[in-house]
Formats: sequence, C-alpha cells, structure tokens
Amino acid sequence: MRPVPYRVVERRRETRDTVTLALEPVAARIAEPSPGQFTMMYAWGVGEVPVSVSGGGAKPRVEQTVRAVGAVTRALCGARPGEMLGLRGPFGVGWGLDEVQGFDLILAAGGIGLAPLRSVVLRALADPRRYGRIVLLVGARTPADLLYPDELERWRRCGVHVEVTVDRAAAGWTGHVGLITSLIDLVDADPARAAAFVCGPEIMMRLTARALVERGVPPHRVRLSLERNMRCGVGWCGHCQLGPLLLCRDGPVVPYERAEPLMAVKEL
Repeated sequence: MRPVPYRVVERRRETRDTVTLALEPVAARIAEPSPGQFTMMYAWGVGEVPVSVSGGGAKPRVEQTVRAVGAVTRALCGARPGEMLGLRGPFGVGWGLDEVQGFDLILAAGGIGLAPLRSVVLRALADPRRYGRIVLLVGARTPADLLYPDELERWRRCGVHVEVTVDRAAAGWTGHVGLITSLIDLVDADPARAAAFVCGPEIMMRLTARALVERGVPPHRVRLSLERNMRCGVGWCGHCQLGPLLLCRDGPVVPYERAEPLMAVKEL
C-alpha cells in the first residue's frame, strides 16, 4: 500500500492533454507488470490515480500514458525528467497473452484505450513467433487526438495491420471517418483462430465486442478492459464494484461473456 519512489527519466507529449512518462526506480521497485495491468500513480502531496501500464523498455523501466483530466493527472502530466513520483502495484488481471499463443490478435482501441494495448503490441512484436497476425483497429475523436502516430507507422512497417478512424476529420486527413466498428470488415485475420482485446469508452467496447463476436470471434476469446473508480487497488474499499466484480482485483481485463450482461445494466 506504500508508494515506491520512481524517477521520471523521459517525458513525451502525445497530444495536447496526454503525455507518456518513462519511470525508473530509485531503489526498491514494483514487480514487472503484465500487459493489461495497472499501477496506482502518486503525485506527492496531491494524490493518486489508477493508470494502465503502456509499456516499458529495459527492465525495470515502466512507461505510463496519462491524460490530464483532474488535479492528480494534471500534476502527473506536469512532471519533468528528474522529478519523483510514486507507484503502487502492479494490480489486476492482464490480457493473458500466454493463453493465446498461436492465435491471431485483433486489438481494438478507442481514444486513451490505445495505451494499455500498446504494451500488447510491443510484447507481441518482441516475440512474433508466438502469435499469428496482429491487427490493430484505432479510433480517435480527431486526428490531433490520435496517440502514438509515429509508432503506428513503425508497427505497420513491422507487419502489424493498422487501421485508423476518427469521429471528425481535419484538413489533410485522408483516412477513415466513422465508428471503429466500420473497420472490422477490413480485418485480415481468421476470426475463428483469433483472440480480441478491446479497450476504450464503454459504449465503444460493447458495440465492438458484439461486432467481433458476430464476425466469428469466439466470445470466450474476446476480452475487455473495464474501468470504475479504483482507489485501493486490492479489492478492499469497494469503489470499483461492478455487480459481483471488484475490477481492481477481478479486472480490469474481463472476458466478454462475463462482462456483457453487466454492461447491459444501466448505471451499474
């Protein structure tokens, strides 16, 4: 429950309100996170918030992408190289990449939901023989809100099938415009031999998961990353309850078969 001090060693601005922080431990360190897990990030004297791990370079570096939406996240986004932050964790259930070896991977990300899927792409590209085709579907509000544009191009060159759509186009945009579900027909993968990971706004996840199942992806191999008001990280406080689940402990990654009936209940 005590934050472990980490030093900011790199800060990259992704969009007008989002940055990626690369952190390294000062002495003690947290366990190595699995793709899909999160940490509680602490800004000294301000507070802490849950943030998904978006990647890491050489151990024990941790990378986390943070969007400034409140006092704590604004403080985190304002941290500069050399400054200290605190980490607790890692917490929760990850994507379970070891369970889908040999399968094609279909990754669907809406907005900041690309951050926890970035670690999946990096892990899969580091050992491509363990997986089949990698397909990444990305949705953003506008081209300016798109995360990791340079990395998306690099992943394309590495063989990842990347498709991007935006809600509203801007001058010079020549890509897709519309819902992320409109990209599913472009998926170059065998649905029956695929695992799908989905992260983004709740309505986007619900519609995308349903469309993937209708396309032929087995429901038990569709996984969603859910979010509620996580506070303690270990299932004690109950703030992250979703029906019978405590998402900091039982999630954030939940199989679609288990998530679908819960997401269908209004305001649950």
